Amino acid sequence: MSQLAFVFPGQGSQKVGMLEDFYANSVCVETFKEASEVLGYDLLDLAKNGPQEEMNLTEKTQPLLLTSSVAMWRIWQNADGLQPAIMAGHSLGEWSALVCAGVVDFAAAVSLVRARGQYMQEAVPVGKGAMAAIIGLEDEVVEKNCAEAARACDGICAAVNYNSPGQLVIAGDKAAVEKAMEACKASGAKRALPLPVSAPFHTMLMKPAADRLAELIQQTAFASPSIPVVHNVHAETESDPEKIKNLMIEQIYSPVRWVACVNRIHGADIKLAVECGPGKVLSGLLKRIQKEMSCLNIESESSLQDALQNLK
Repeated sequence: MSQLAFVFPGQGSQKVGMLEDFYANSVCVETFKEASEVLGYDLLDLAKNGPQEEMNLTEKTQPLLLTSSVAMWRIWQNADGLQPAIMAGHSLGEWSALVCAGVVDFAAAVSLVRARGQYMQEAVPVGKGAMAAIIGLEDEVVEKNCAEAARACDGICAAVNYNSPGQLVIAGDKAAVEKAMEACKASGAKRALPLPVSAPFHTMLMKPAADRLAELIQQTAFASPSIPVVHNVHAETESDPEKIKNLMIEQIYSPVRWVACVNRIHGADIKLAVECGPGKVLSGLLKRIQKEMSCLNIESESSLQDALQNLK
């Protein structure tokens, strides 16, 4: 068994010109073409030329990142890259992991994540919700401040992305999030930064989106994974397709337990991960979570060749 994990990025890793080294690569072109046929617009053109504002629309971001990660996975496979022993994805990236592990057909997943993005955006009116990053404070203190702010504002506020030790994202009703940010600063947080996102992801405010997506997920064929996938909801693997469906519904309104996911991967005696898709967000988080692990990324031709050489 290999000592390798593959991890797949989520929203925030998109940028104009992402994966530009591979725009002439036939595997990449064909993957984007498949997605474009499902979506009804030229997704590769969006990746190449943007504009960034359009890329950042959630219903476009999600298919874009899924397709980018699947393209890089197929390029890796085509180059006879080492097979990972385990996979995980951050939020939307969990869908990329499921496609690459053979759980969901790629075209079906493109359709699902477009709907996922649309439903998440529509679940909360623009301006009603907010998200913020809290830097340099213990999880327990952040959780307590969120609970108190939610009570005071009679709304929702919760820790939603456990990204790395000392880096936690909170989300919920705008007033409650702002109150929690002030409380976190007063508690000694180094920074409390509002995030430029359009909806309070991974909170109970997303439950209507989950209910809508559940109908589509239940109509979609899922298979057992050929490579185990660590799930965001509980940081464990699952082989039962029906249970995976339920986890992907629950994931929309549940926290992303990324620290626990990385620790689960490390606990499987994995010392090296490859970030499969654009950006290096997960590489940075992984180093802060598990100093014993190292992470390569394969978003460029040179980084791909380095990874292939290192993992012969």
